[in-house]
Amino acid sequence: MLDKVKHVILVLSGKGGVGKSTVSTQLALALREAGLKVGLLDIDLCGPSVPYLLGLEGRDIYQCDEGWVPIYTDESKTLAVMSIGFLLKNRNDPVIWRGPKKTMMIKQFLTDVKWDELDYLIIDTPPGTSDEHITVMECMREVRCDGAIIVTTPQGVALDDVRKEITFCKKTGIQILGIVENMSGFVCPHCTNCTNIFSSEGGVELAKMSGVPHLGTVPIDPRVSVLNGTTRSVLTELPQSGTAATFKQLVEKITA
Repeated sequence: MLDKVKHVILVLSGKGGVGKSTVSTQLALALREAGLKVGLLDIDLCGPSVPYLLGLEGRDIYQCDEGWVPIYTDESKTLAVMSIGFLLKNRNDPVIWRGPKKTMMIKQFLTDVKWDELDYLIIDTPPGTSDEHITVMECMREVRCDGAIIVTTPQGVALDDVRKEITFCKKTGIQILGIVENMSGFVCPHCTNCTNIFSSEGGVELAKMSGVPHLGTVPIDPRVSVLNGTTRSVLTELPQSGTAATFKQLVEKITA
């Protein structure tokens, strides 16, 4: 039930472990800080990280006549969250499902959640280009999807897989809003100098080769990891950091 949602943005990556869920949560929090009402839908069935990242583990979801009621992070109801993580009794419990059951669950998440009026719905998707993505694409045909943000890291192995994700988007008709290069350098927590412990500028070069916008780079910053388990935005907690600058710029480009 996305009738009350003005904008839908997918967060994709062809590679697991690139920090896609972290980008999704901080993007949602940054949009909220901009005065917008935001929803965050976590459909990464095998690795639902959003409840942990936002400190919402152990919360119960309920059903009403119109569908599942999302979890609100506070009384203002400016950030609503839905994840399969809320359906698991323990975060260590695996989801051992075959394709058809996973497909059915994703369809339920996309059609049976009672979202109130939202300016933006951020959908955190599983890595890869398999059944789950095809299901999402089929469901998105019935609603207006603004496009996808693709997350990568600067290493060549990740870039190769993300290149496949770009091809997948082009073949399925998904507009690519741009590429975010995550884990681009390490920020020293003492002097705040950034060191490229991995290769750098991989996301920039991939964006040029693919003809899509480069939306920014996010470094590894130990200070940001302290925000895990809370609903605090990097924009308010670390306003002078490079990470905050990137997400502020990202919000400006999306809302333009």
